[in-house]
Amino acid sequence: MTQYRSDVVGSLLRPDYLVEARRQLEAGHLAAAEFKRIEDRAVDDAVALQEAAGLDVLTDGEQRRYAFFGHLVEALDGFDKFGGWAIPFRNEQGEQLVFKRPVVVERLRWRRNMCVEEFAYLRGRTARPVKVTLISAQQAAAYYDPDKSRGAYPTRDAYLADVVDFTRREVGELVRLGCTYIQIDAPQYAALLDASIRDGYRQRGSDPERLIDTCVEMDNAVIAGHPGITFGLHICRGNNQSMFYATGGYDAIAARVFRGTRFQRFLLEYDDERSGDFAPLRRVPEDRTVVLGLVTTKKPRLESVEELKHRIAEASRVVPLERLALSPQCGFASTMEGNRISPEEQRQKLQLVADTARAVWSGVTART
Repeated sequence: MTQYRSDVVGSLLRPDYLVEARRQLEAGHLAAAEFKRIEDRAVDDAVALQEAAGLDVLTDGEQRRYAFFGHLVEALDGFDKFGGWAIPFRNEQGEQLVFKRPVVVERLRWRRNMCVEEFAYLRGRTARPVKVTLISAQQAAAYYDPDKSRGAYPTRDAYLADVVDFTRREVGELVRLGCTYIQIDAPQYAALLDASIRDGYRQRGSDPERLIDTCVEMDNAVIAGHPGITFGLHICRGNNQSMFYATGGYDAIAARVFRGTRFQRFLLEYDDERSGDFAPLRRVPEDRTVVLGLVTTKKPRLESVEELKHRIAEASRVVPLERLALSPQCGFASTMEGNRISPEEQRQKLQLVADTARAVWSGVTART
């Protein structure tokens, strides 16, 4: 199985022309065909940016999505896009942002494929390896509200069974079309490390401990049955306009998530102290790769190659160097608004990931 040393989590900043085009489309002032042409241009620009940086694997920058979970919400009928429970994001300066999640209000119905268009177009635009991202069933669990969703699904488990079925269908189609690297985004795993968020789940009728085990089973079900395909799991603590919603190290979930899931690559946020230390990585099985998310997408400051080398060396005392790789800590624009960095700062950070990976792993042979 191919070992990618420089990876990218998924989303890139949306260019202003794309943001404006989406506004015009939603207002009814732009034809769908013209919007699609503009979307294609944005993907082309995202591909060129990543190729120029020299990354080992590329995404389409999630340019076709209004948020990282948009592929699910816009491909399936049954969601209220902004009717879910509000989650507060914050930063170290005390600023806050309230973001309303989707909520399921009707039985889910298939409208269109979630990511097939993204993959098919991306593959036709580059000779580099590519990957596609989808959200985990565990993330989708946050879109069930006992009050608002019960008319559609009597229980969260009944709703998630449909999410798993639809997502499995999408994964199967991606594999059939030749996609060899699929990433599942699961920020809610890390959210369960935060005491206040765990309390919130209990108030809405969910047991956080049971939820972890149930969602490990569901994520395994989504990716099962595809030998030879690389599956990655990305975990972070929220990423919205340079703000986060959770804090805490990986200790509480390490054993069950790292050992219980069947992903080959774990793309883990590690850009600041909110993520804890590298000790929980001892739980990662010997046949898996840890992609260290050391380069922050939340702040303009550019890390140095030497700084990254030092942190990679520190992690290699827990996980051997041949089982490590490097990426940004998260996407650059998990929502349409994007993080508070400039396109040039984004370019420099992507370049830094690729340059550091070449410097660190040149001549290192993977054991996977």
